[in-house]
Amino acid sequence: MSNSAFNRRWAELLLEALSRHGLRHVCIAPGSRSTPLTIAAAANNKLICHTHFDERGLGHLALGLSKASREPVAVIVTSGTAVANLYPSLIEASLTGERVVFLTADRPPELMDCGANQAIRQNGIFASHPCQTISLPRPTVDIPASWLVSVIDHNMASLRHGALHMNCPFAEPLYGNEEPAYKEWQQQLGDWWKSNEPWLSQPVANVVAEVPDWNYWQQKKGVVLAGRMSAEEGVNVAKWAKALGWPLIGNVLSQTGQPLPCADLWLDNPHVQEILAQAQLVVQFGFSLIGKRLLQWQAKCQPQEFWIIDPIPGRLDPANHRGKKLTCDITDWLLAHPAQSRVPWAQSHTPWAEELIVWSEKAVNCVRTELAGKFGEATVAYRLRELLPERGQLFVGNSLIIRLIDALGQLPAGYPVYSNRGASGIDGLISTAAGVQRATAKPTLAVIGDLSALYDLNSLVLLRYPSAPIVLIVVNNNGGQIFSLLPTPEEARQRFYCMPQQVSFDHAAAMFGLKYASPQSWIELQQGIEQAWRQNETTLIELKVPEREGAECLQQLLKQVAML
Repeated sequence: MSNSAFNRRWAELLLEALSRHGLRHVCIAPGSRSTPLTIAAAANNKLICHTHFDERGLGHLALGLSKASREPVAVIVTSGTAVANLYPSLIEASLTGERVVFLTADRPPELMDCGANQAIRQNGIFASHPCQTISLPRPTVDIPASWLVSVIDHNMASLRHGALHMNCPFAEPLYGNEEPAYKEWQQQLGDWWKSNEPWLSQPVANVVAEVPDWNYWQQKKGVVLAGRMSAEEGVNVAKWAKALGWPLIGNVLSQTGQPLPCADLWLDNPHVQEILAQAQLVVQFGFSLIGKRLLQWQAKCQPQEFWIIDPIPGRLDPANHRGKKLTCDITDWLLAHPAQSRVPWAQSHTPWAEELIVWSEKAVNCVRTELAGKFGEATVAYRLRELLPERGQLFVGNSLIIRLIDALGQLPAGYPVYSNRGASGIDGLISTAAGVQRATAKPTLAVIGDLSALYDLNSLVLLRYPSAPIVLIVVNNNGGQIFSLLPTPEEARQRFYCMPQQVSFDHAAAMFGLKYASPQSWIELQQGIEQAWRQNETTLIELKVPEREGAECLQQLLKQVAML
């Protein structure tokens, strides 16, 4: 009986152990060394297998699946540079908390550092970015099956957020001998195979980081900042802030409904800053604040205390305020710290900064007036909610468009919004959006920039056969126009920052068999998207807009609102 048979038994046990921790999706790239893992995943009827020929896109596909399902997702790749291509998605998962298990096949130790083909040093390749790492030994019957499942159970129970890298060496032969040899090794686990429970159970207590003197603090003048949260959390935070009478400043990812829209415009107004300077407590839910003015105010505000509530460990406060980092579930924290008025018959606290409503309305009026009758990047950001599919979801990329949506738009409360705002890179955005759609089977609107689309172009193949309609809007402003906001010399800005490519995406859509449209007006865009929602396929909509229109519009509106 050869290594190939035992490699298979080892991999079968490994995948089965992972499935006992809620892992349902496995993303697989082609490769020979990973054959035991690939065949084991395909044979396990508990698992849904996804494939992609590009490991960089594959990692982001898994990231999107985990974002939307809120479950762990596995990735299987072969050895060599295939492993290195997972780095961006692993970093993103570790920053934003998605649980992604990276199973990297490897050469056995005797093939390291001797000139063997496709053999690189994979142990520790991701440095400190994984939240958990396992370097498995070469499969051998000398290691009991209970050891393998115990190691997996322990690491999965400890994986509350972020990436797990599991390096899996396999010695040849990898093929042949399909008979069920070495079954007795697996049967060491007895009736475990008939259950769906882990071998080693390690329940983790769900602890809420309570503030003992909350009754004291809720009588203060507070400001609520809302960063990246789930739809349910966003709605709950908005209700909580309203009951306390505290102004809520939420970004596009907060899903709070942004009760004070256009914050990135009015926060620059000196009158507004005078009002907010009265805040005695700032409470931030979630990280990933987007707007530049919000980030500037957050950095320089000086309340008595600054609290951050987020389930991801770490300080998450670049400004190093005095206060509290409360690492726990946001909904659980809200339940433990209700808004209770001192007056028994009152339903909520009296708002203390109602003037901010007026300033927000003034900013919205400026935006409405400035964009009346216009069609471009800024208009799409301002009116984006009109394009959203009913009972659907939104994915927003990392280019100028997300800043425009944050500054000019207002999304419905509780409407699901996804993004990659950990490292905020432009890599893997199409593949992440594909993962989000596959996890939920909901109609999905994705909005990204032209360079972002080019960077992940081959992942358009993942959008070929969606389970629900997908509309991918590519805002083609001919380069990275977010850099046009930088005070760099014009010639250097175009050559080294914006990098205009002079491309059109109609041929890309045709190459991957996607529908394509390039509307020239808001009516054309709206009608095209409404039609797309009625068809179970993917439509790539290219918005060819003037290069600097979006950036210049934002700058103009900032000046107007600051002078009010």
